[in-house]
Amino acid sequence: MQVSTQVEVPVPPPELARVPLVANNRPLGWISDAVARISEIKTPTWWWIAFGISFTMMLVCFAMIAYLMSTGVGVWGLGHPVMWGWAIVNFVWWIGIGHAGTLISAILFLLRQRWRTAVNRAAEAMTIFAVMCAGIFPVIHVGRIWLAWWLFPLPNANNIWPQFRSPLMWDVFAVSTYFTVSVLFWYLGLIPDLAVYRDRARTKVRQFLYGLFALGWTGSNRHWSNYEKAYLILAGLSTPLVLSVHSIVSLDFAVSQLPGWHTTIFPPYFVAGAIFSGFGMVLTLLIPIRKLCGLEDIITKRHVELMCKVTLATGSIVGYAYGMEVFIAWYSGNPYERYAFWNRAFGPYWWAYWIMIACNVVIPQLFWFRKVRQNMLVVWILSVLVNVGMWFERFVIVVTTLAREFLPANWGFYAPTWVDICTYLGTFGLFFTFFLLFMRFLPVIAIAEVKGVTPQADPHHPLGGAREGGHHG
Repeated sequence: MQVSTQVEVPVPPPELARVPLVANNRPLGWISDAVARISEIKTPTWWWIAFGISFTMMLVCFAMIAYLMSTGVGVWGLGHPVMWGWAIVNFVWWIGIGHAGTLISAILFLLRQRWRTAVNRAAEAMTIFAVMCAGIFPVIHVGRIWLAWWLFPLPNANNIWPQFRSPLMWDVFAVSTYFTVSVLFWYLGLIPDLAVYRDRARTKVRQFLYGLFALGWTGSNRHWSNYEKAYLILAGLSTPLVLSVHSIVSLDFAVSQLPGWHTTIFPPYFVAGAIFSGFGMVLTLLIPIRKLCGLEDIITKRHVELMCKVTLATGSIVGYAYGMEVFIAWYSGNPYERYAFWNRAFGPYWWAYWIMIACNVVIPQLFWFRKVRQNMLVVWILSVLVNVGMWFERFVIVVTTLAREFLPANWGFYAPTWVDICTYLGTFGLFFTFFLLFMRFLPVIAIAEVKGVTPQADPHHPLGGAREGGHHG
């Protein structure tokens, strides 16, 4: 009697079957072609139009900074009592945008979340460019911009050292550390994909440049072993930065004695809000990219759904923080604390407060519904509203707290000037100029990592190993 040695692989029922991370059972070679063709084909018309608009806006930003330096901070809407205005609002907002990249790359990598592979590269690039935009504002809001180099620990002949007890110093060190580690993490992940671009290059210039930055990558076992160790170490270094950077930004406010700011809930509240706004921006960018670049089979609806769920979770945490702020102000019995929150909701800036509540608390609750999460246009609109709401949150925190002091004689009303508005819009130009250049010349998807989560790369999968699809490269 002959005994069969074949082992049947159990097939899960349809309702329990996991949606694949790459749709339509695409072979490995197709993944390389789909991502690399974005850089290899003729530059599309829409890219030139978008680049022209964003580059013009970036020039406007630099023109506004030059005007500010030549004229003084009086060109902004600042004045007594609101000494912090759009500069700090925009700084905190841009830093928050940069949090999703490190979260997707580092924390989800350490938690072995395989779905991150299709979205982590664009999110990492978004992080770097958002931090660049954020870094502009702490420098230009100090007034005498030419003395900003005093912020760095460089002793001069007069023995002038930075004031390390100043929250401005904490921002400098937190943001610069975050930027440095984010760039290293992003570049390290690029190395295997740069080698793919090098090997596919059709011109000597592209072959030389991609080869130079690929650092001699050959895909050998030794290279992969060293790469994975270094990637794991950088992921471990990046993880505490997600918590520390926005915690330090929140301490800019919390270490003061002003009602509405002097509270211990700020660090976790700011971190949750940063991740919330960061995922909102990732959705805002990736939904058009997957359509324009034909990447629907790599950035699938499942990826969008999962990011919607993270947005829903962090938005709920932000809503809880809002409720706790109001409750603690009431429970404290402090009339100044109570008035600060009454003034936010019903004072002269009531409209900003209720836009914040609508966009950050009410609208994300729509992500409970699967039909909403699977409608790409609706998700994109909701993600834009999330970013709008988080900007208004920063506006409410900064402006409403400062506009009304302890003495009614010192109350005032803040309004931005055209220079404030043009500077802020110009930072969008800076952000999108770099992001469009990244899309055009570098892999917007982590090719090697996406291949690693396909069935063909799994030796235990019916399609894995050398049986079917394993020969595609």
